[in-house]
Amino acid sequence: MYDLIIVGAGPSGLTAAMYALRANKKVLVLEAKAYGGQIVNASRIENYPGIKEISGFDYANNLYEQVRDLGCEFKYERVIEITPDLHVTTSKNTYCGKSVIIATGAEHKKLDIAREDDYIGRGISYCATCDGNFYKNKTVAVVGGGNTALIDAIYLSNIVAKLYLIHRRDTFRGEEKYVNELKKKENVEFVLNSVIDKINGEEFLTSIDIKDNDDKIRNVLIDGLFIAVGQKPQNEIFKNVVDLDENGYIISDDGVHTKTQHIYVAGDTRVKNLRQLTTAVSDGSQAATIAINEME
Repeated sequence: MYDLIIVGAGPSGLTAAMYALRANKKVLVLEAKAYGGQIVNASRIENYPGIKEISGFDYANNLYEQVRDLGCEFKYERVIEITPDLHVTTSKNTYCGKSVIIATGAEHKKLDIAREDDYIGRGISYCATCDGNFYKNKTVAVVGGGNTALIDAIYLSNIVAKLYLIHRRDTFRGEEKYVNELKKKENVEFVLNSVIDKINGEEFLTSIDIKDNDDKIRNVLIDGLFIAVGQKPQNEIFKNVVDLDENGYIISDDGVHTKTQHIYVAGDTRVKNLRQLTTAVSDGSQAATIAINEME
């Protein structure tokens, strides 16, 4: 019997573990892959308060060691079910806790083109607010048609010299007010009815090939590519104990509680307006503190 079982070893889950361990609780963290979450792929973090600059890997490793040294138990097993009576079943075992925090995060949707993974942190980013300042006065492209892509493009247009906004259709899913704002920007070029066909470069991205509806190829020199085609949480297996919105994110009226008593949510896996490192660790600390206070 554990006081707290945490599903997910990203920043949110690890922060929750740290707070629970410091309250002298017995904690188990279950992780399907490796600790750290998406932040591991960030080449540099420069927007975390109190830390001028750190790599994503170093940040995640520091946080993991901090939690491990407090006595946390880790098991690298994929969770396949959580029951209302707080039994957590993995591909190998079943564990029981007094409370459970779901902190499984969300994965960025990818373009699924050759070498995309090779350029992550080497010209490809999925977070404009995280990495935009690395491209000050440079040339970048944003790909996507929803609000995230449009807001990212607006944000980046105030930093970069030139921005290409690439969308596979001729109209955007995002709000018209964002589109109109971008149309007023002299350094923004719309590239519609087009997709990215190829990513070029040796160690770092240097250009992309864009293909239009007539299969014409255009090579564009860029320094950075921001992919904003959505995120996908992995929450279907939890739908018996939580409510999900139309995109699969966990619904929580207060950002912590779910519909099931003593099952909580934290981090990017829940419905929220901002998915950043700072909000992830904030979620983790709040979820753990509330879980401890409500523990029987």
